[in-house]
Amino acid sequence: MSLVRLCHVNDIPEHSGMAALVEGRQLALFNLPGLGFFALDNWDPMGRAQVLARGIVGDIKGEPCVASPLYKHHYSLKDGRCLEQEDVKVKVWPLVAKDDQLWLEQPSLTG
Repeated sequence: MSLVRLCHVNDIPEHSGMAALVEGRQLALFNLPGLGFFALDNWDPMGRAQVLARGIVGDIKGEPCVASPLYKHHYSLKDGRCLEQEDVKVKVWPLVAKDDQLWLEQPSLTG
C-alpha cells in the first residue's frame, strides 16, 4: 500500500478541521479526539464551494459530522452522506496516523 504524507497529527486542532491540497484536490481533514482523524472532499455540494474544512464538527445522534458553514447541512465524517438529504454525499478518504504523522492511504485522487 502506498501512502502520501499529509501533516503532523498536531497540525490539525482538536475538534476542528483544516484544508489540504493533495494532487490538485482539496480535502477537509478533521481531528476528533477519541474518534480519530477523518478526511472528506472539501467541496460542499449543496453550497457549491470548497468550505467543509471550515465547518463546525460535532455529532448528531452519535454520528460524527461536520456542518457546512454555508447552508448548515451536516455531512457524516464516517461515510460522507448528508444527514438532511441522504442522496447527497461527499467522498471520504482513508487516513492512517502513525509515527505522529497523518497519511492518506490512496495517493491517486482522481475520480
